Amino acid sequence: MKFHEKLLSMRKKKGLSQEELGMELQVSRQTISKWEAGQSYPDFQKLVILSDYFGTTVDELIKDVDVQEVREKTLTDEKVALMFSDTEKLKSNVNKFLKIACAAGFFIIAALLISFIAHLLLPEVEWLWRMKR
Repeated sequence: MKFHEKLLSMRKKKGLSQEELGMELQVSRQTISKWEAGQSYPDFQKLVILSDYFGTTVDELIKDVDVQEVREKTLTDEKVALMFSDTEKLKSNVNKFLKIACAAGFFIIAALLISFIAHLLLPEVEWLWRMKR
């Protein structure tokens, strides 16, 4: 029996919901759900707490866990976290660029508007509006 199957079985034997077990371990219900679905595994500290809580040894609790599978899932999670981090950095840089571009556009439009108003109000100032040919 694999870890996630053992955890589900032991939780149900105690008559606990995922939420109740999560409260005991100070993790979310979703975390318990992922453990029971075999999507992730608890860290060592949580394994010790689980084994104490259910009155078993850590060895008995994880005996059928495929260590390579755990490593692969951990690496995959790290890669996803890294990709998410990179995406957030890119998003932040794009937001900065857009703010700068908007500010520059605003200043250009403001300068054009001021010069247009100045032209309307001061048409007699020849040096201001003279175009070289």
